[in-house]
Amino acid sequence: MRTHPPHQAPDARQLRAILVAVSLALMAVIASVSGLNVAQTHMAVEFGASQTTVLWIINIYTLALSALLLPLGAIGDRLGRKPMLISGLVVFGAASAVAGLAGSATVMIAARVAAGIGAAMIMPITLAVITSTFPEEERGKAIGVWTAVAGGGGVLGMFLSALLVDVADWRGLFVLPVILVVAALVMTLTSVPDSRERSAHPFDTVGALVSTLAVTGLVFVLQEGPERGWTDPVTLISLAVGVIAALAFVAWESRRRDAALLDVRLFRERGLAGGSLTLLVVFGVQAGVAVVLFPFFQAVLGWSGLLSTAAMMPMAVMMMAASGLAPRMAAKIGARSTMTVGVALGTLGLALMALFVSVEGGYPSVLAGMLAMGIGMGLSMTPATEAITGSLPRAEQGVASALNDATRELGTALGVAALGALLATGYRAAIDTQLDGLPGDAADTAREGIAHAIEVAPRTGGHAQDLIHAAQQAFVDGWQQSLWIGTAVMGVLLVHVAVRGPKDTAPVEADGETPQRAGVVPGA
Repeated sequence: MRTHPPHQAPDARQLRAILVAVSLALMAVIASVSGLNVAQTHMAVEFGASQTTVLWIINIYTLALSALLLPLGAIGDRLGRKPMLISGLVVFGAASAVAGLAGSATVMIAARVAAGIGAAMIMPITLAVITSTFPEEERGKAIGVWTAVAGGGGVLGMFLSALLVDVADWRGLFVLPVILVVAALVMTLTSVPDSRERSAHPFDTVGALVSTLAVTGLVFVLQEGPERGWTDPVTLISLAVGVIAALAFVAWESRRRDAALLDVRLFRERGLAGGSLTLLVVFGVQAGVAVVLFPFFQAVLGWSGLLSTAAMMPMAVMMMAASGLAPRMAAKIGARSTMTVGVALGTLGLALMALFVSVEGGYPSVLAGMLAMGIGMGLSMTPATEAITGSLPRAEQGVASALNDATRELGTALGVAALGALLATGYRAAIDTQLDGLPGDAADTAREGIAHAIEVAPRTGGHAQDLIHAAQQAFVDGWQQSLWIGTAVMGVLLVHVAVRGPKDTAPVEADGETPQRAGVVPGA
């Protein structure tokens, strides 16, 4: 594979414009993942929709995004990264506008699917543009900015969404993504250069289809398992399809080697394996904790949705700041050492929350843990991302970026499902000992979750305050159990990163190990 240098390297001003363009595009995609969570009740009332339908409106976007990241990232490498980014922005913007005007749940779901497809065209290309455009001495800083947006953008998007719902109509949630898309589109047209892969091999259609099926099956299980039940036939069938497709993908890609969509042999190397595992665990833990924090603020502390979201901002701010600091730290002490420090701080943050969280302690009981966790996540995510993109050749940066993004999305879904299930189990075990004397139907309702317990409490007469307090304490007890398990998982990751973390994050040069593969033609 041969990579030809650009005809004219971008100057500092153009590099800043490129970074702003891809950051705006990425923010639009990330904010749309979590933004609709604050509008669940509004959608249920306006569309006359069940909770299952509302969850599909929210989750179908992430499902489409996750499933199509890898094939669309590879297509972007071949067709041109700039055309793919522009097309994705148009599709995503149009779909967001339709969703904002949707008159039924059916139209909303269709619009969210289209938005997910557009997001899958955008997300891998934003990082691929950075890794294929920025000179090596500037690349780490640019990836740090990208990582900061990817890590903190979800919380920031949720905060802005909650603010819009409070001061305006819930449909205003779609105004922000459209504005971001328009700004990103203008800057992309004027500032972002094009680059593409010239390949002697046909596109790996079978690999693309099988990877889509594998990710769809696995993400569907993680999204639907908590609602349907882990032993439900649909859950088990989806799990079987996902696992079988994943194994088939590995077998197929191993046979194709140089013509593969993704050379799975690269996972033997420390960079790709260590970076992927780190992002999977870190994003899983972050997403799981964020999902639990929201009901803690609302149901235990009694805060509004907007205040609850604002309370998570310190963690997001620390994460974004640390992501920007990570490249400079890695330059001084090395990528593996930076990742090790980051994972250690993340582990410490979880342990601090598990030790000190309490009903009486309120917000201060979790703040120190949130701050430590935010800093740790930021320090670990940037070098992990560089390790992944640096493991694949320049011509395959769309694939590398898509793998990075797919790992994040899968980790997020896994973390939410796992920590959510652990919390639910711990909550039920704790509250079962506090339900003596309650009517049977009220006790059964209280077992379903803290929100249900608070809702049914007024119907229990003199037991109301005792039930609310018991539910709050049971929630904290269940959360502590899940946090300790999360701490143990992060501890295992810490040992792995310290011993087997990436040694070098320098991108693979095109004249490296696979000379027969495609080259990059800037401006083609």
